[in-house]
Amino acid sequence: MKTAAGNDREKQYKKMTETPVQKLIVILAIPTIITMLITSVYNMVDTAFVGQLGTSASGAVGIVFGFMAIIQAIGFMFGQGSGSILSRKLGQKDYEGANMIASTGFFSAFFSGIIIMILGLVFIDPLVYLLGSTPTIAPYAKTYITYILAAAPVMLTSFVLNNMLRYEGKASLGMIGMLAGSILNMAGDPIFMFGFGMGIAGAGLSTALSQYIGFFILLSMFLRGRTQSRISFRAVNPSPGVVLDICATGFPSLIRQSLASVATMILNKESGFYGDAGVAAMSIVSRVCMFVFSFALGIGQGFQPICAFNYGARKYSRVRKAFFYTMIFAEGLLLLVSLAVIMNAGGVVQVFRDDPKVIEIGTRALILYCGSLIFMPVGTVAEMMLQSTGHRLQASITSSLRSGVIFIPLLILLARFRGLAGIQEAQPLSYVISAIPSLFMLIWFLRKLPREDM
Repeated sequence: MKTAAGNDREKQYKKMTETPVQKLIVILAIPTIITMLITSVYNMVDTAFVGQLGTSASGAVGIVFGFMAIIQAIGFMFGQGSGSILSRKLGQKDYEGANMIASTGFFSAFFSGIIIMILGLVFIDPLVYLLGSTPTIAPYAKTYITYILAAAPVMLTSFVLNNMLRYEGKASLGMIGMLAGSILNMAGDPIFMFGFGMGIAGAGLSTALSQYIGFFILLSMFLRGRTQSRISFRAVNPSPGVVLDICATGFPSLIRQSLASVATMILNKESGFYGDAGVAAMSIVSRVCMFVFSFALGIGQGFQPICAFNYGARKYSRVRKAFFYTMIFAEGLLLLVSLAVIMNAGGVVQVFRDDPKVIEIGTRALILYCGSLIFMPVGTVAEMMLQSTGHRLQASITSSLRSGVIFIPLLILLARFRGLAGIQEAQPLSYVISAIPSLFMLIWFLRKLPREDM
């Protein structure tokens, strides 16, 4: 006789392996897109609120976002790594193995966050300059990052919980926790910053509190039996082989986020030669472009659990169909949103900082960035598919080329030879160039993928 948990698992298995892939991608992508859009809106709202404190404070947000990207990088390594393996085990109906991976990934991430918090607080002064602060930005950045460090353990682990929920095919549950945190953060910013007169410290406190609340909501999904996998300390397997397997599978995500963080630091330093307006403008452009790309990225993240689950279940035809639908859907949606932003680029920048110099620098950069975003889905979906199917090396190569191996040297060279114009042009050019090797990697994988289900 089947238990309630057994019935739920069988129902979820049929959903992931029998629902038409076009419908399933939309079902799984919508909560992810909403989550990413709200998170991007929060980032932009945070930037807009802090921008009212001055250009230096606005630049500090961009500086600290570079550090938050490091936390996100480690969180995504554990989250994507454990989520990908967990999903394939669920596709194989290995539920005990799924519990072990979920528990090991969760606790590994939490203890990593504690280490980051301690080291960051001890070395906070050199940290803010390493991230690209100028002398005028540093005091604001130091205040803001203190609160981010206090929330580092739960911030990092929340990425893990959200990714595991996505890979189970229950993105809507992840959306609840992530949205609660982001909405509370947006509401808390004006209250703490202006209502209590805390300034940039209020923005930091609002972020920290909302991260803790979002974390407990996400964790409750696993503790209350809303998921197929379970988290418990007894299920942890601390052997180096298991932890290494999780980290190796999630390594492409670590590469992507880490290189993006390094690239942000270099971008801040290069932009700093053109004053706080340069740093603020490029920070604003990065936030807006992340918002635009969130549409395509959300569709890709809806594809990931379908890819991993069905690859584990050896339903290769569904993996192939899901890939082609994801590419068409992502490119079409991204093109529409990018055109809308390009048509009013100056007005978009002005929303965040009504400074003529910031608007001048940001407008050209935003047009170039959005114009090149249509090349991004090739590399993004390629990396997602390779990672979700356990092709770690290929996924790592694709991730590194897309995230910084091409962009960083281009940025340094173009900044030297073309000045501010080169800084504005480096990222868009890297999007175009990195799409070429990603396309070859896609062709290699699709030819290797069996055409018949097993």
